Amino acid sequence: MGARSTAAERRTVAELVQERWGDHRPGLWFEERTLTHHEVAAGAAARAALLTDLLPSRAQPHVGVLLDNTPEFPLWLGAAALAGAAVAGINPTRRGPELARDILHTECRVLVTERTHLPLLDGLELPGVRVLVTDTQAYEDLLAPYADARPEPGPGRATPRSRFLLYFTSGSTGAPKAAICSQGRLAAAGRSLVGHFGVRADDVHYICMPMFHGNAVIADWAPALAAGAGVALRRRFSASGFLPDVRAYGATYFTYVGRAVQYILQTPPRADDRDNPLRTGFGTEAGDAAAFEERFGVRLVEGYGSSEGGAAIQWSPGTPKGATGRAAPGDDLAVIDPETGAECPAALFGADGLLLNGHEAIGELVNRGPNPFEGYWRNPVADAARGRGGWYWTGDLFYRDADGYLYFAGRTDDRLRVDSENLAAAVIENILARYEGADAVAVYAVPDPVAGDQVMAAVAGTFDPPAFEAFLRAQPDLGTKMAPRFVRVLDRMPVTATNKIHRAGLRREGFRCADPVWWRPTGEPESAGYRLLSGADVEALVARYRARGREELLLR
Repeated sequence: MGARSTAAERRTVAELVQERWGDHRPGLWFEERTLTHHEVAAGAAARAALLTDLLPSRAQPHVGVLLDNTPEFPLWLGAAALAGAAVAGINPTRRGPELARDILHTECRVLVTERTHLPLLDGLELPGVRVLVTDTQAYEDLLAPYADARPEPGPGRATPRSRFLLYFTSGSTGAPKAAICSQGRLAAAGRSLVGHFGVRADDVHYICMPMFHGNAVIADWAPALAAGAGVALRRRFSASGFLPDVRAYGATYFTYVGRAVQYILQTPPRADDRDNPLRTGFGTEAGDAAAFEERFGVRLVEGYGSSEGGAAIQWSPGTPKGATGRAAPGDDLAVIDPETGAECPAALFGADGLLLNGHEAIGELVNRGPNPFEGYWRNPVADAARGRGGWYWTGDLFYRDADGYLYFAGRTDDRLRVDSENLAAAVIENILARYEGADAVAVYAVPDPVAGDQVMAAVAGTFDPPAFEAFLRAQPDLGTKMAPRFVRVLDRMPVTATNKIHRAGLRREGFRCADPVWWRPTGEPESAGYRLLSGADVEALVARYRARGREELLLR
């Protein structure tokens, strides 16, 4: 390999993978298995050689990865980097035709999966897709001829502009969009986080968030790779397994999204909770970072980064409670009224800290400066919507105080974030529209009392709770996060003057409306079914929002 390059010279993920060749320190932990950095690089090289041989000529160099967080996931990330290919992370909570659509839309001619996910593929039409099942002898036999491959650069291989990730996000077009991230952008993001958090080669990054999401790869795996740090994998997130894993692996850093922090805080406290090696957690929507630090002695750094890379907010000392932070260096962020294009006025707060002027202060976060957004895969309409007027429109709602601190206020109309999953309302509506009693259906977000959103549906027509529950169970493409938490039953769907469903009004009223609302309380088993929301239930819910400082989100 010759002399090692400096960090500033390593401009591609492939170069970062190559740097680990010959590094015999432990570098990857998973359950009872440990691999050295060298073994990880060698495994990536073998899979890169296999991928090069498997991809048909003239096919897009895309490989779909439908895996839990097993060693095969980072090995295939490294393989794609070396081969100049792109990984499409396939979400295992998707079902039926929607799952097939994700694989085919990203033109994956190779799909890497494991036996536990094979039932998801039963009956799917995936023409031209070669499926590799990692935990089988056939897979081992397929890899064996490539055991001596080395992570050497080859002609026409990776450049900083090479596509590396195709990761799905949701938006107003309904179907998830595959955002593009190049090798150069990911390598730069990894180096930036190394500097921001002081990541060292002897650190261990704990990856418990799903690697088919951008968070785990961009904010956890990439900085570890850039610094030569190790990674410890958890197949799937477990609140009860979090602290034992951290101690067993000596983890010093982790990332989180959605309600993960809340689930950890709900585990029974122990006297030795602060006896752990963690220094930092980094993520979004923690809900109660102060309680986490008090219990575990670990500071959580809340940040915001648009999934597509077009805008970022950084926390810094002095950031007010509830705020995400200020614009990252180089970003010109503004909160814009999407209807007028004008900047929203600064937020005003009462003595109790509640937002007083949410109706005028909340708008869409926009980056008016240069940004690294690299577009969506084969979706020029979505590209144009995201970059309209030469600005980058995040699709996320924020408000800004007089000192420039930004506060997250939810998603725009057709986007929901449920338990760290981004969902599109249109997709859920299309499924619920099959319900026999529904004349019309609208799906929209209501804020979760802690973080993110919950799914609410308005159904015009007749509603039979047991029949509706049976209907939901029978839908093969209803993802695990899509079932409505609240169902509002109306005689007639409200519409605007142009005969469009009046979503803003539905969302504003939420579950506090004159119509009957059926709900499934958080924490109750799914078998408990829907029950009628009472006035006492509403009061108890509002008290939960108030206790979390999120009551103002019910008023927008």
